[in-house]
Amino acid sequence: MSKPTVALAADHAGFELKNLLRDELKAQGYDVLDLGTNSSDSVDYPDFGRKLAETVAAGKAARGVAVCGTGIGISIAANRIPGCRAALVHDITSARLCREHNDANVLALGARLIGVETARDCLKAFLETPFAGGRHSGRVAKLGQPA
Repeated sequence: MSKPTVALAADHAGFELKNLLRDELKAQGYDVLDLGTNSSDSVDYPDFGRKLAETVAAGKAARGVAVCGTGIGISIAANRIPGCRAALVHDITSARLCREHNDANVLALGARLIGVETARDCLKAFLETPFAGGRHSGRVAKLGQPA
């Protein structure tokens, strides 16, 4: 059975971590869409957050991983796209719960704030944890409604 497609995007600050996670995903048998950036030259995180969110929301990838310096900016940009539920996480517990309770479809990481091993652990938890449904389903449905 093939694994789902995972899209990745990062700004210049997240470039190295994105590449490391991309290689890890490929080694584990995931299909990967690398949406850039492709160097450490300065770029604007909103452009990459939007591109990633649109890709996931359109169903071209089952999940996404967004990386910038703190993870904050790129997650804000991604969450502006309907159908995207980006969660900024800093540890395994938040990575697991963003899937279990919030059905997050984009994992956001801050390359300047967490180490490589923590990022790998977060990615693993994010990809392996199913949405619990149940009482959480109605709450998640409200995330797609206008305020």
